[in-house]
Amino acid sequence: MTFKKQIVAVLGIVLSISTVISAQNQIAPSRTEVILPIHKNEFRNDKCKQRVQGGNPKTVNGYMQFNGSMDGNRQVDPQIAIGGGYILHGSNSGLVIYDKNGNYIDGVSQKCFNNGIDPKMYYDAHNKMFVFDLWNPWDKSKKKPVNIAVSETDNPNKAWNIYPVPTPKGVDGGGIGYSKKWIAYSFPGGDEKTFVLKSKEVKSGKPATIYHFKGSLGHPVFTQDDTEDLYFFEIKGNSFVINKVTSTEDGSPVYEEVGNQPHHLKYINYPPKSPQKGTNQKTSSGDRNPKNLVMQGGYIWFSQAVNVEGNSGVQWHQIKTDGSIVQTGLIHKKGTNYIQTTIGVNANNDVLVGFQETNSEVFISPRMAFRYANDPKGTLRKIVNLGKGRGATNGTSWGDYSGTTVDGDNFKDLWTIQSIANEKGRGETVIVKVPMK
Repeated sequence: MTFKKQIVAVLGIVLSISTVISAQNQIAPSRTEVILPIHKNEFRNDKCKQRVQGGNPKTVNGYMQFNGSMDGNRQVDPQIAIGGGYILHGSNSGLVIYDKNGNYIDGVSQKCFNNGIDPKMYYDAHNKMFVFDLWNPWDKSKKKPVNIAVSETDNPNKAWNIYPVPTPKGVDGGGIGYSKKWIAYSFPGGDEKTFVLKSKEVKSGKPATIYHFKGSLGHPVFTQDDTEDLYFFEIKGNSFVINKVTSTEDGSPVYEEVGNQPHHLKYINYPPKSPQKGTNQKTSSGDRNPKNLVMQGGYIWFSQAVNVEGNSGVQWHQIKTDGSIVQTGLIHKKGTNYIQTTIGVNANNDVLVGFQETNSEVFISPRMAFRYANDPKGTLRKIVNLGKGRGATNGTSWGDYSGTTVDGDNFKDLWTIQSIANEKGRGETVIVKVPMK
């Protein structure tokens, strides 16, 4: 055998071994099931009472702003998705559609989408559709379905398909994410804590194959990049851990760990409860675990609430898919608390961070800060005041989430929805557009 042939033979063995190792690292679903859709011809029909909420666009501190839901309790869970010329807004009280000028179009309660709470939503620009979930722990059959609702077009007023995926051991609502090919949902409770399904299958209204995985793969990422691969993120101790779902030759999903890096962050612990004006009752500040993550420009971006010298601060990150940090920024000021944060990133890698502020002299009030991609690393521009809270909450729960997202029509403008406490300390919402250069 010639030297060249020996090299080729050795390389062939190495490649063969690498393939085997890769296959060994990939984990297949624990089981599959097929779910039939509940089809709706339109967002609201005669059986669904119209829910009129919000609108009233105005300019606040230089930005177009309008009201979202005004009928929330302390756990508002506000979310928005932007695309097709529409804004889809969800909260624990129902769903509302606006145009992008802030004008109300239509609204319904969750009952029209098979019931549930804890909505999370997004607009999938790859497949031109809206997606949201509702977790229903009170169903009579005790299946605790996660209702994955998918619009058939980029017009949320038109037809929808709802897939009630049973999660009988679920104990709370979870996180939703997507890629060009996959929709993913992860939740606490039971042995199987993650499932995925195919976007094109559910958009078309076909019976959908649900692929369940053992354990939790982490929080699924909103994949704005043009890729079928779907990433999941988790903070484990002092490390960032990233799993990736890919497709086998037959089109079914497998996952493997692709990132596991120590983060070396000074601030990573859960935030303390925060004071508010006019009461000794402190309020929840949020979670160090991110409530939304974005894949943009080949990077994963997220924000989190953390303990900063005894107060709640907001920290944001840009990380590689191996879990290593590219840049980190911190929003913190002694004597006040920044809570309940989410992040949005556009195609230029400009960033918008939404959150709320509260302290002994301030009721819970909406805030935001942004940066352009060429700004100094780790920095955000001046905090923008989006409103003034008017009353104190009477319980520790507050909001659970804010919502921040890119405009799915131009991938340039950024939007945020933030909770604001009304005179009774209950949750109202404001929706804000941030045009980017």
